[in-house]
Amino acid sequence: MPHSQILTAAGFSKDALTGGSLSVKTPVDGSKIACIATHSLADAETQIAKAKAAFKSWRLVPAPRRGELVRLLGEELRREKENLGRLVTLECGKIYQEGLGEVQEMIDICDFAVGLSRQLYGLTIASERPGHAMRESWHPMGTCGVITAFNFPVAPWCWNAALALVCGDPVIWKPSEKTPLTALAVQKICDRVTAAFGAEAPEGLIQTLIGERDLGEALTASKDVAIISATGSVPMGKAVAQDMSQRLGRTILELGGNNAMIVAPSADLEMALRAIVFSAVGTAGQRCTSLRRLIVHADIYDALIPRLIKAYAGLPIGDPLAEGSLVGPLIDDLALAAMDKALTQAQTEGGVVHGGGQALIDSHAAAAYAHPAIVEMPSQSPIMHTETFAPILYVVKYDDLDHAIEMQNEVPQGLSSCIFSTDLRESEYFLSAAGSDCGIANVNIGPSGAEIGGAFGGEKETGGGRESGSDAWKGYMRRQTNTVNYSRELPLAQGIKFDI
Repeated sequence: MPHSQILTAAGFSKDALTGGSLSVKTPVDGSKIACIATHSLADAETQIAKAKAAFKSWRLVPAPRRGELVRLLGEELRREKENLGRLVTLECGKIYQEGLGEVQEMIDICDFAVGLSRQLYGLTIASERPGHAMRESWHPMGTCGVITAFNFPVAPWCWNAALALVCGDPVIWKPSEKTPLTALAVQKICDRVTAAFGAEAPEGLIQTLIGERDLGEALTASKDVAIISATGSVPMGKAVAQDMSQRLGRTILELGGNNAMIVAPSADLEMALRAIVFSAVGTAGQRCTSLRRLIVHADIYDALIPRLIKAYAGLPIGDPLAEGSLVGPLIDDLALAAMDKALTQAQTEGGVVHGGGQALIDSHAAAAYAHPAIVEMPSQSPIMHTETFAPILYVVKYDDLDHAIEMQNEVPQGLSSCIFSTDLRESEYFLSAAGSDCGIANVNIGPSGAEIGGAFGGEKETGGGRESGSDAWKGYMRRQTNTVNYSRELPLAQGIKFDI
């Protein structure tokens, strides 16, 4: 399908794609597909003020009714799934099936949030004082700013927005300047949904800011933005955290990942091989949960690694919109240069590189396609402590499980991890307090492909935030402890006497 047809199907007119200051290129072939208008700092302040006003009424709408708006959003996303999936592929370069999968994540979290709207439960707490009742309740927090990255241009917004909306919070979205079109397309969908929902959805409930870093900084600086959820690099997350700490604002940070797989002697190698390839080269290695380090037991190393190198050599690299492509492009030339630099450093640290280098030079010279690389390392060297957002898989040997876990945990990031083993003792040890230190730890499945039912996020430099399922909704609300005295006395806690 031609690029122009994808843009038209997503609801963009020719006028909307021209005349602005922000140039948008597709990584599919490196061509410019739009030049769109951006927002100013004054626009950001206006949006923040609108969201503040919207909060006053939206927080009073019953939560199940707020869930109805999210249900309508999920239905509209179902109708637009193919159009939005193609736009995701066009703008960020992941293959079309992954684009569809990302939109499906949006649909899934909407379904989850609709049910959640009737389950924002508090607690009943036993009071030590006679004639008293204690309980814990949860209330809307305020405006939620959502800052997203290019590699998943729509799903993380929805992980946050669907929950924030049912929790009673307005949402302002600052997408990556590399992928603004998907955000604008989703905003159009949201505008239709709020119009269909009716007057209970106030103006300013769902908004989008298009532009550079300064707009994100306007959100972090404003005391009228109660929550910032930020997905991106560790330096970006540290900047957000520093700004928010100045005013003691709440953050939900989803930052870097440097994810490892341990392949134990008892592993099902057929299953492990498939998991390794998908986890390492899916989205061209541009997932925060991409597999970057493979820690293989010495006894099975020679049985696995030659097969893995052969599988890499046969991977179909090509136009992500074309059927049959499994590896699309990197986002831009800077990403390709970062990959080349990392491979060079790995070689200086003793690594043996298989693959790597620019691909499709003859047919797509203006784009940043790359051959996925496997690097056999003598040990876990400094380059392996760094997350390079590209399809590079470092491989090291181990002899002892404790040493393998130590290698996995010694990097500064702590997002996702996994072990392939059919030994129950090994698997349970990996999941114990002495095992993986990551927010996600899997057995016999790769580190990527998280489901929305579980809380998503990691520790250490990954930021400690949690989004999506489980009780992640609590990050969008404020907790209140209530004590009610229904007696005619005034006993004090801890037996204190204070007679007057």
